[in-house]
Amino acid sequence: MKSIFSDKATVIIRAMLSQPDRKWVVRDFENEFNIGRSRAADVLSTLRKKGFVGGIPSGRLAYNVLVNREELIEEWAKFYSFDLNDIYLYYSSDRNILESLRKYFKRRGLSDKYALTLHSGANLITDYVNIHSVYCYLSPENFDKLSLEIRQELDLKELKRGGNVFLVKPYYKRSVFLNKQKMKGCYIVSNLQLYLDLYNFPQRGKEHARYLLKILREERKDFI
Repeated sequence: MKSIFSDKATVIIRAMLSQPDRKWVVRDFENEFNIGRSRAADVLSTLRKKGFVGGIPSGRLAYNVLVNREELIEEWAKFYSFDLNDIYLYYSSDRNILESLRKYFKRRGLSDKYALTLHSGANLITDYVNIHSVYCYLSPENFDKLSLEIRQELDLKELKRGGNVFLVKPYYKRSVFLNKQKMKGCYIVSNLQLYLDLYNFPQRGKEHARYLLKILREERKDFI
């Protein structure tokens, strides 16, 4: 399963999940997402063998369409763990550190370089878990420079364990920011990424993931 839930492969999966009725061909992923044709063909072939993609497999009229959408997401959630990311722990005495972090990104014009996740992101939709820790993905391209600037600007203290601010270098370097959204003035990852991050997270993660899914269904919002 690792091959279809790798970084590049999940670009393809996220695209298909976001347009579940679209008939895709291999060159679509090359043209729109810069995924090589052979790589895209391999991922689609594996997805087809697993029963997640249907359509016409070959020939002039060949196309690929997503099937068993919910089963695919559940398989992905079982495979994935938030611990696959590189997570750096810090402490802030600021009682409103989330707002301070939001203002920092806005002031510096770096809104495209971050996205909140786990409870700190999902709470902006659900307000479900009373927790003050902040989990924040940063762009992997300039992670070291950006994280150092944040630590200095907000006076974060580095820790080996515990902490209330977690700066995260993403495992999904290419795809983690796809379909990210703005909620209550902050940028958070997509609903799909929130669900994945929460699902196996030990501190009330699965409970919050299921509640998030319930809220999205009730409000008829797109899961992706």
